[in-house]
Amino acid sequence: MRVMLKATMDTEKSNELLHAGKMPEMMKQMLDRLHPEAAYFGPVGGRRTALLFFDMADSSELPPTGEPFFTLMIAEVEVTPIMNAEELQKGLSELR
Repeated sequence: MRVMLKATMDTEKSNELLHAGKMPEMMKQMLDRLHPEAAYFGPVGGRRTALLFFDMADSSELPPTGEPFFTLMIAEVEVTPIMNAEELQKGLSELR
């Protein structure tokens, strides 16, 4: 299932990681592990935020997916199932 992971990072902790030069490698490791079809980064609500779109085959993938953001970046993490336009059309056609 395609999901969107939204990780809103703690400003103090992410400042520490940035100043220590650890942020680029941490993000690279997460991207290498998740293989997102799209990844966006920017300020949301005034805090550093990552939006990653990827396939999650099983809900058992939730702990290893979220924990690095929780533990290393003290992030607020949300994982939401999502659809692309083709999947939406397929789902809507089944409502008839």
